[in-house]
Amino acid sequence: MAPLITVKDLSKEFDGNPVLKNINFEMEEGEILGIIGRSGAGKTVLMHLMRGVDTPPTSGSIIFHIAACEKCQNVEPPSKAGAKCPKCGGSLKPEDVDFWAPENERMKRRIMRRTAIMFQRTFALYGDDRVIENVMHALSDIGYPGEQQVSRAADLLDEVRLSHRMMHIARDLSGGEKQRVVLARQLAKEPFMLCADEPTGTLDPRTADIVHEMLSEASANNDMAMVVSSHFSQIIEDICHKAILLEDGAIKDIGDPKKIVKTFLKDATDTETFEKGILGESILQARDVVKRYITVDRGMIKAVDGVSFNVAEREIFGIIGTSGAGKTTLSRIISGIIEPTSGEMNIRIGEQWIDMTKPGIQNRGRAKSYVGLLHQEYDLYPHRTILDNLTDSIGLEFPKELAMRKAIITLKMAGFSEEKSHKILDRMPSQLSEGEKHRVALAQVLIREPRIVLLDEPTGTMDPITKIDVKHSIMHAREEIDETFIVVSHDMDFVRDICDRAALMRHGKIVKIGPTNEVLEYLTQEEKEIMANSSA
Repeated sequence: MAPLITVKDLSKEFDGNPVLKNINFEMEEGEILGIIGRSGAGKTVLMHLMRGVDTPPTSGSIIFHIAACEKCQNVEPPSKAGAKCPKCGGSLKPEDVDFWAPENERMKRRIMRRTAIMFQRTFALYGDDRVIENVMHALSDIGYPGEQQVSRAADLLDEVRLSHRMMHIARDLSGGEKQRVVLARQLAKEPFMLCADEPTGTLDPRTADIVHEMLSEASANNDMAMVVSSHFSQIIEDICHKAILLEDGAIKDIGDPKKIVKTFLKDATDTETFEKGILGESILQARDVVKRYITVDRGMIKAVDGVSFNVAEREIFGIIGTSGAGKTTLSRIISGIIEPTSGEMNIRIGEQWIDMTKPGIQNRGRAKSYVGLLHQEYDLYPHRTILDNLTDSIGLEFPKELAMRKAIITLKMAGFSEEKSHKILDRMPSQLSEGEKHRVALAQVLIREPRIVLLDEPTGTMDPITKIDVKHSIMHAREEIDETFIVVSHDMDFVRDICDRAALMRHGKIVKIGPTNEVLEYLTQEEKEIMANSSA
């Protein structure tokens, strides 16, 4: 079969810094190509260039081999050459298009209309609209006949197995359900190629498996090529026909997905050891915390149901459980984002205990500034440098010399080397990999000098090697600045490696609390299956 895409001698630089180096490969029609590599390897940049996002390559080319209609703007995969255009009945002629060549800008736009992308960590849904309305919006965007939109939208939701949620408001869906709505919206474009950038990075393993299956079926059912970048080795092994291993912007290996994953994981070993933490006095005390919600379809829900626990200074405390167990709601109460229905959440500031459930600048308002929250859906200021993101963008007005010194110290705490810390200060977030942006977001929390840092799914979008870096940054922050961490996670391996104690939640209650290994042993077989391999 003739290739759909030929990538030839492709290189990309940002401010003179090479990000992609002499990339060469071919991709066939209907092929699922996996791109794997550690944070900063160039995965997202390569995918964005293939989709036409951002700025052109520094050198080299991406050639799309297509069948173009002479009468209308439609383009099809190369195997359709010689056939009639499905849009207007015209003749489809073979054409090779240098995608980023300035003279081909009009043809590039035509190709982009027949390709689609699922951006990393961005659901981009109409949150106040129903699920089926979200899909209908996508159909309207491509000019699909209005009288047929409802039926077509229902068909697409069937395809992603979400018919049972079509009347739900989009914002009320789980992460996995939102991702499937995104997929339905992209399939509405009838693309011949879909780019999926870390499509399941923030999902628990069971939900990720469902989305992986949806992507595989979508490719097969629609004869659609797909480019998948992921640190999830499982998705690369399970659905990809071919895989590329990127290392420092260059192709280290290409071929069989299982072989590529094995090569990648070979370097994901952790040899650094840390001393057992010496814990201090209690710094957080939760007493009979309850949070109830009233919903139209399910009545009263106890998201958190009579929870009590303590956290000590310098402790790394884990909160684990499957989706819906109450972890996120509890973390939002700890950080002061929401109030519990009843109970106490006390935090010690200096020698004084403050109840986070009581409003006012001398109560929750005072304590909130000492609790740093890194949410899995964090955002950096896209048009500000990393230095600005760490200092004046969050209200820290330092003289520049002191700002740079503080930023370097904090970036090192977050897992960057001193050399890398200096290099990225003047870069924009878009010039960093997702793993690097995550560590900058962690530094943005640490630079505020909180007493407690709450990490919500801190390893969700990270490759195994970057997870080791983040583990080290947390351990070093505990050792060097006496930081206390509360880690909310599905990732059992990460929790086992890093947490002194853990609390297991089920249906809003803490059912087991104690040393991490003991709590993990208390998991049911079903919970183990749901949470297993979350680092894969």
